[in-house]
Amino acid sequence: MEWNPEKVLANIHQAETSDLLDRITAYRHGMEPEAVTLIEDELRRRGVADAAIEERRQAYLRECLYYPDGTAMMCSFCRLPAVTQGWGWHKLRNTVPLFPRRFRYCKTHQPVTSAAHPPPPA
Repeated sequence: MEWNPEKVLANIHQAETSDLLDRITAYRHGMEPEAVTLIEDELRRRGVADAAIEERRQAYLRECLYYPDGTAMMCSFCRLPAVTQGWGWHKLRNTVPLFPRRFRYCKTHQPVTSAAHPPPPA
């Protein structure tokens, strides 16, 4: 994929601050060094302190799941970093279960488990 700094910069300017913080902390290892610099500059321009970036990075190091290369796993349902994973059904049109598969979940999409509804076996 060809590096296009204008497109990258436009994307960064349009992104929410929370998304930029996720990119620069959890997903940093999978990014081009130039993109990291552009995001850091944009966060400074928005008034985000280095301490806030480091705090987010430390929280993700404690909570998130990571690939061997150091990149955070992404939730199967959104762009947030995954905090847990488990088995579920891949469904046709969100109704007909086709086959079991592993899903990754962020804090928002993490399924609620209880004694009445235990998780499926691993």
